[in-house]
Amino acid sequence: MNSPAITLRPARALDAGALGAMMSEAVHDTPWKPTLHSGAEDIAHAGQMIDHGWVTVAEIEGQTAGFLAREDGYIPSLFVARDCRRAGIASALLDTAKSACEQLTLWTFQANAAARKLYTSHNFTEVARTDGDNDEGLPDIHFQWRAERTAQ
Repeated sequence: MNSPAITLRPARALDAGALGAMMSEAVHDTPWKPTLHSGAEDIAHAGQMIDHGWVTVAEIEGQTAGFLAREDGYIPSLFVARDCRRAGIASALLDTAKSACEQLTLWTFQANAAARKLYTSHNFTEVARTDGDNDEGLPDIHFQWRAERTAQ
């Protein structure tokens, strides 16, 4: 049986509610992560990223399945809906970001083993760690990816 096709598109203003809910859901599903923002604040934050033109949305059969925000070469957000995880959505979003940039950077929490595995599988390398120099106060890892140069 074939998996449903993943469609990627630029985010629209009306996506803010679904994307903000996905962010809130991810915090709720992660016991070690503190809740710092209300659902309304997550929606507003998603709306700001959309307004800046940073967000690519992934859909499966017309349903919002995930999103990636990219400000030039920095990825501040990558989320996949609970029911859509491990379906290739994060990989599709990362591959699209990699096709647009020579270099990408992002941060993830040290406790987020699934994200660390994902980024490593996409050839991101660890460049730094902190003991929690972020809003959540949680130890994190700075990852970087660089496009491979081919000899001519």
